[in-house]
Amino acid sequence: MTDALVLNASPAAADIRKIVADLGYPSHWHWCWENYKPTIIELSRNRGLRRHLEIGAGRDPLFQPDEAAELGLDITLNDISAHELALAPSGYGKMECDITSPRAPDILGRGKYDLAYCRMVMEHVPDVPAMWRNIAEVLAPGGVALSFFPTLYALPYTLNRLMPERMSRFILETLFPERKPDGDDPKFPAYYDHCFSSEGKIAPMLHQAGFSDAVVLPFWGYAYFSKIPGVKQIYAAFNRVAERRDWRAVSSFAYVIATK
Repeated sequence: MTDALVLNASPAAADIRKIVADLGYPSHWHWCWENYKPTIIELSRNRGLRRHLEIGAGRDPLFQPDEAAELGLDITLNDISAHELALAPSGYGKMECDITSPRAPDILGRGKYDLAYCRMVMEHVPDVPAMWRNIAEVLAPGGVALSFFPTLYALPYTLNRLMPERMSRFILETLFPERKPDGDDPKFPAYYDHCFSSEGKIAPMLHQAGFSDAVVLPFWGYAYFSKIPGVKQIYAAFNRVAERRDWRAVSSFAYVIATK
């Protein structure tokens, strides 16, 4: 198990680390997918974070309206695409805007939210520092942000970054038909700007954006080679070694949890 790193640790940051530890954080990739929602719920309960902004929510928001009501959450969905937002269930506030735009804080509302989060969004954002600055602007004092994203230099994402979009799209859609444009999880262009689990690369950007503390949680492993015999076993073994030795440069995913 790899320990989360706390930057400029304060009591607030320590609370966040304890929340994650209580959930049983290991650094294997299955955990980050299975516990993203429980992490959001525990952050909300533990810190009293009721007003949520889900960034890049699109057609697949984290909470259904009845779940939000049961948990006492006031959730606003954001997406750059009006089409994607239209596919989301009714019962939420919906705000169409580019999270990197200088106008985003005014559109979304400055200081309006207690918790902002996104899942598999950051890799599609060409200017991630602008994204984090705007998130800090829309959070109330003491607010928390969580971003869950794939990291460089895991092989699948490095190849996706280096390949022409047409080629990477063809390969992904061949292996995973649900990633086609009319599927349940369509592919979007990826840039991987600041998609790292190295604290040295993440911390300065977060501090400049206006966050006082951050917890970085790295994860190793992925399913991209699961349908390729031989290659699947080789990369599974490699990722086990990388996880044990804490090779952040080849991690596969990360949570960044930042406190304003």
